[in-house]
Amino acid sequence: MVSFLTEQTSHHPPVSAYWVDCPEKGISAQGFDQLSAKFTGTSVKVIPGQYNAGIFITISARDNEEYRLTHPAAHLGGFLRGSLYVTVSDIAVVRCPKTKIKVLLQYLEESWLGKTQNKVEGVIFKYDPNNDTKTKVKDVPEKDVLARIDGCWHDKIYYSLGGKPFAKCEEKHLIIDVNELMPVPKLIPPEEEQLPNESRRFWHDVTNAIVEKRFGEATHLKQEIEQRQRDKAAEREVRKAVWQPRFFTDPLGPNGKPQLSQEGKNLLNRMQQRNWHLEEASETGA
Repeated sequence: MVSFLTEQTSHHPPVSAYWVDCPEKGISAQGFDQLSAKFTGTSVKVIPGQYNAGIFITISARDNEEYRLTHPAAHLGGFLRGSLYVTVSDIAVVRCPKTKIKVLLQYLEESWLGKTQNKVEGVIFKYDPNNDTKTKVKDVPEKDVLARIDGCWHDKIYYSLGGKPFAKCEEKHLIIDVNELMPVPKLIPPEEEQLPNESRRFWHDVTNAIVEKRFGEATHLKQEIEQRQRDKAAEREVRKAVWQPRFFTDPLGPNGKPQLSQEGKNLLNRMQQRNWHLEEASETGA
């Protein structure tokens, strides 16, 4: 079973910490969720926020190898035509200093004409953590290449071993077929058993308004929640009370890697036993 724990650790700026844990496979992941959006004229560019340093994945069964995966920028377009779509044209990087292996994934820029391709190509290679200078696929010498990656991130992605160009390789192996993936149903406590500030209950009215396309009401409800957050922050300032995250030790760090508090560790252990019971916190952010 995979457990997922997240908490909004900062309200200004809005940042959430998360921790994913699968003890059976010896894999965990952690990071901060924060996005920044900018309107570019015809589309909205979405990039990681200041405190979003990527996803940090640890494999305990392999001597705690740690892999850091960065997020590529995405574009939300189609506003003028009234048909929204998402494209990615950036580089995602995966690094593991312990194994000295690095991956560059290049999401190819889409043409203005023709059908969206959603193409991605990449290279897996040996690198020097103390001299990490390779930032583009074409910059990696063939002698350092362990494997190449090619495909469509909406369809199938393949890899080939060795440094030979992917198109010239006779043997290509399937990594993943996205078409065959199905979402796994979430195991969560009933909404009536959740605390008032747990996400599904906290945002219940806003979510329903969006689903029912009552967007004006959804905006009003969201603004009410944000005002309550500001009011509580002002109230704490008067009382000289310091708000701290409940399940994580620090609101924004360090180095993009949130750490679990003791209560967070205890909760993750209980979640593996399908025990989600929580006592209400004495001090909440909203």
